[in-house]
Amino acid sequence: MGDNRVAAAIFDMDGLLVDSEPLWRRAEQAVFPKVGLRLTDRMCMQTMGTRVDEVVRHWYRRQPWSGPSLEEVATEIVDRVIALVHAEGALLPGAVDALQFFATRRIPCALASSSSPRLIDAVVDSLGIRRFFSVLLSAEDEPLGKPHPGVFLRTAAALHVEPPGCVVFEDSFAGMIAGLAARMRVVVVPDPQHFADPRFGAAHLKLRSLEEFDERRLEELERG
Repeated sequence: MGDNRVAAAIFDMDGLLVDSEPLWRRAEQAVFPKVGLRLTDRMCMQTMGTRVDEVVRHWYRRQPWSGPSLEEVATEIVDRVIALVHAEGALLPGAVDALQFFATRRIPCALASSSSPRLIDAVVDSLGIRRFFSVLLSAEDEPLGKPHPGVFLRTAAALHVEPPGCVVFEDSFAGMIAGLAARMRVVVVPDPQHFADPRFGAAHLKLRSLEEFDERRLEELERG
């Protein structure tokens, strides 16, 4: 397979490894009413996969508020998500199997998330998956979050692997675009509600669950 070999795997976190998107929605729907905003599930889905500071800024631009700063609102949302992860967090089907798949083959794995470092730490520790990752990176310190490819490019550099040698696992449209912009191979596992969205056809592979990823799928990616 030569240069097409997958040399590293990069995983998103929210909605891909951990069933946290419902927790994010609950946190946003609990915090935003304090500044006069009531978000439906559909409204929350519009910003799925983007950084919390960008989510807060998105809604502030549409309905500015006085009182709590944007940073205070974002911090309270993250605090609530962390509490919910500790209380109710669960890995999604196939998450450990996919991580173990690469570990068995000695292919290094990284986690590259739009979430803050403290939420990443809460997830990987409370759900017992830290051992699978050689790199944990947050897009929080990037000038731009996903769909900008910055966090994926920085992750590839930390792994000492050229971007085309990486495969990215994502669930969101923003994450898929970021992976493609980074010139990486992208496996997308969309939320079941959005599985039929034709935009996800841009990914190299589209799966209903991480349980579907296996040796045959890896070979498919490496064949190009």
